[in-house]
Amino acid sequence: MSQISLYPLRFAPIYEYRLWGGRRFADLLSAPLPGDGPIGEAWILSDRDDHMSHVANGPLNGRTIGELREQFSEELMGNLAHHFRRFPLPLKFLDAHEMLSVQVHPTAANTDLLPAGETAKTEAWVVLEATTTSRIYSGLEPGTTPENQRQAVTKGTVADSLAYFTPKPGDSVFIPAGTVHTLGDDVVVFEIQQNSDVTFRLYDWGHVDSKTGKPRDLEVDQALACIDYKNGSAGLVSPMIEARTPVDRERLFNCEFFRLWRLHGELPFTAGAKGEPRMLVCLEGAGQLEHSGSTYVIGKGEV
Repeated sequence: MSQISLYPLRFAPIYEYRLWGGRRFADLLSAPLPGDGPIGEAWILSDRDDHMSHVANGPLNGRTIGELREQFSEELMGNLAHHFRRFPLPLKFLDAHEMLSVQVHPTAANTDLLPAGETAKTEAWVVLEATTTSRIYSGLEPGTTPENQRQAVTKGTVADSLAYFTPKPGDSVFIPAGTVHTLGDDVVVFEIQQNSDVTFRLYDWGHVDSKTGKPRDLEVDQALACIDYKNGSAGLVSPMIEARTPVDRERLFNCEFFRLWRLHGELPFTAGAKGEPRMLVCLEGAGQLEHSGSTYVIGKGEV
């Protein structure tokens, strides 16, 4: 492996059963879906022990991103090679046929609630598909307090205290750590996030997991402790147009943890940046990536 230079790496998706999921990934991704049950998540790039992405092309086919990080640290990560113990940004697609649980991710201030090796979790969504009945809940209605939020949990009226909107394809949604949020009723999104998998469920709409016949566990005390009541209503972000040629280039998110641009067009353009890892995700259509005299095909749903 030491004789191999890195090239544009494509990764195989990792499909995950979720009781709220659907089967829309059959049209979005080329890899066939397993079984016939609901698939709610497709992890398309992940450096976690329980969700470790494998290369799906070229001489390094089958290698994990963790192995690449260890053996090609500076070539893979550039200037960031010594800043992270694992690749910092998991990428996913979510197919929310039903509503996800109302949940909260911890902030950096919630040190007592962060397991060893985990961090806070800020994330963002780009809406790919939605209907007129789809919903995204993000943030709290004005005047919500810890006291009346706990009462709402007891009464089953949590949704009444949440700000929401009807999403449409193309919408960009920013979810800082500490924001109460959920989405569902036939909405598909692309998700980028910090590399953490800590989620506290506040409310679950009465869902019963068909695999266990039981409701899923809630973590009400932890969720309430993580809520950032000062943040209020988070949500829709207006894209910033950075260029119109050779392709439309919009910056969707630019926070301390990640940056995300949306590119749209048919003319050739330059991708990548010196000293930084970049990820390309094809959300629509198809294309070709030229690198060191070779051509790499990228199709819908591939990273």
